[in-house]
Amino acid sequence: MSPMAELATLNKRRGAFKLPKVHEIKGHEFVATFFRQPTFCSVCRDFVWGLNKQGYQCRQCNAVIHKKCIDLVIAKCTGSAKNSRDTLFHKERFKIDMPHRFDVKNYMSPTFCDHCGTLLWGLVRQGLQCAECSMNVHHKCQKKVANLCGINQKLMAEALAQIESAHSVRSQRDREKTARDPTVDIYQGTETKRLSAVDGHYEKAWDSHTDPRAPVPPSRVASLRKDLRRVTLNDFVMLKVLGKGSFGKVMLAELKGRQQYFAVKALKKAVVLMDDDVECTMVEKRVLSLAWSHPFLTHLFCAFQSEEHLFFVMEFLNGGDLMFHIQEKGRFDIARATFYGAEIVSGLQFLHMHRVIYRDLKLDNILLDRDGHVKIADFGMCKENISGDLKTGTFCGTPDYIAPEILAGNKYGTSVDWWSFGVLLFEMLIGQSPFHGDDEDELFESIRTDVPHYPRWITSDSRGILEKLFERDPQKRLGIVGDIRAQPFFKTIDWTALEKKQITPPFKPKVKSAGDYSNFDKEFISEKARLSLDEKRLVQSMDQSVFSEFTFINPEFSRLLK
Repeated sequence: MSPMAELATLNKRRGAFKLPKVHEIKGHEFVATFFRQPTFCSVCRDFVWGLNKQGYQCRQCNAVIHKKCIDLVIAKCTGSAKNSRDTLFHKERFKIDMPHRFDVKNYMSPTFCDHCGTLLWGLVRQGLQCAECSMNVHHKCQKKVANLCGINQKLMAEALAQIESAHSVRSQRDREKTARDPTVDIYQGTETKRLSAVDGHYEKAWDSHTDPRAPVPPSRVASLRKDLRRVTLNDFVMLKVLGKGSFGKVMLAELKGRQQYFAVKALKKAVVLMDDDVECTMVEKRVLSLAWSHPFLTHLFCAFQSEEHLFFVMEFLNGGDLMFHIQEKGRFDIARATFYGAEIVSGLQFLHMHRVIYRDLKLDNILLDRDGHVKIADFGMCKENISGDLKTGTFCGTPDYIAPEILAGNKYGTSVDWWSFGVLLFEMLIGQSPFHGDDEDELFESIRTDVPHYPRWITSDSRGILEKLFERDPQKRLGIVGDIRAQPFFKTIDWTALEKKQITPPFKPKVKSAGDYSNFDKEFISEKARLSLDEKRLVQSMDQSVFSEFTFINPEFSRLLK
C-alpha cells in the first residue's frame, strides 16, 4: 500500500462496534434476537411480542425466552453443559431428571415448537410430541431439550426464589441480633436510605471530597429535593447536528432565554433496548458524572428522557475534534502532539484510578475547548470495576485501535487503552495509521503481527514511547509497567501545571462566539437538527421502567433553569 493510500485512512471517520452482549445463565448463552416469524417463550409459553429484538435466544441450544423470563430459567443448556459437574449437582439437589417420551406427530393445525418457539413447518410429520406432557418440538430440537418433562419452569423458579428470599431474610435477622450496635448514627437507616437514585448521584458527583458512605442529614435531603427542577426537551432549541452514528445524534442546543450552548446527545430508546445496551447507557451516565472531577474529561450537566429518547446534556466544546484538525494539517508538530498526549494520559489515568477502562480512544473522541485544551468524550464503550485481576472479555472498539489481546479473545484490563493511545499518538505524529489492511481481516492480522513503519525523521523519544506502547504482551506494555509520565517524550511537561491548566496550549482553535460550530464537519452541520420518531406501537411496547435510574441533574444547571 502506498504512503498516500495509508494517509488517506485518516480522511474518513471510523466507527466503533461491539459484539452482542451475552447473558450466561445456567450454561445458556442468551443474546438479544430479532425473530422473523411468530415465536413463543420456552419458559412461560407466551408469545414473544415486539417490533425489534423481541427476546433472547441461546446460541448453543436455540432456546427462546422473553427478556423478562431470563431469571426464571432452571434448565441447564443441553448444548454446552449436559454432563457438567454443575448439571449433575443440579440433578442431585432437586432430583430433576425426567426425560421426555417423544413420538413423531402429524399436526392438523399450526403448532409452535416449545423449545425454540417457532412454527413446526411441513404438511406431515412436522415434529414430535411428548406422550407424557404434550410438549411439541422440531426434529432438530429434540436432542437439545432438557429433561424437565412435566416441570413448569416458571412456577418452580418462583418457588425457589421465595425459598431463597425467606432464607435471606432469616439470615439477615440473625445477623442483626448478633451484631446490633447501640451507637448507630441517628440518621442511619432513616432518611439516608430513602434517598432517591438522583439524590444519591448528587452526593457522589458534586460532593466527592466527602465520604460517600457518610449519612446525609434530613435537612440536606430536603434542600436537594427543593432545588430539583425537571428538565425537558422544551427547555432547549436544537440548532445544528454536530455528529451522528448508530447510537443517535449529538446536536448543538441553546438553553431557551439564556444564550448558553450545550451539546445534547440523543439516544433512541428502541435502539438501546434492541441492542441490549441499557447497562452501557447507565455506565456512560455514571462516568460522565465522575468526569466533573477532572479537567480533561467532558462534563455532564444533566440527563433526562422522553418517551422515545434519552438525552445527555454536556458542555459544548466548540474547538472541534482532533480528526477534524488532523485532516486540515496532515499531522501535528512534536510540541502539539506532546501537549495533547499528556492531557490524554492524565484523563486516562484518572479513569483507570476509578476502575474504568475507556475502550474507544481515537481522534474522533478527543475534542478541544475554545482555549485548545483536550477533552475526552463519548463514554459509551466504558467498562466499570476493572482493576488488578478483575478483567472483561467483550470484543469491542474501533478496528484500527483494537489491542491484540482483544483480537485473541483474551480477558483484558486497562492495557487496551494504552495500546489505543499508542495508535492515537502515532497518528498525531506521523499522520497515518500504524496498521493497515484492505478489509478487517487483513487489518486485524496486521495488528497481531506487523511492526509499524517509523519514518526516518521521527525523533528517538517519539519512536521509543511508541515501541513501548505497541508491546503485544499486555503485562509488559508501557502504562501497565513503567511510569509513562517519566518517558523522555514528555520531558517538557510539568504535570502539576498541566493538570491545573496553567500551560498555554500550542494551538488555539478559531472560535468566533460561544455558539460557533465552524470547527465541525460540514457533512453533519448541514443536516437539519431534528429527532426521528418511532412508531407509536413500538413506543407503547417498550419497558420504560428499565430507564428509571437515568434522570440526573447538576444542581448548578438546575439553578440556571429558574
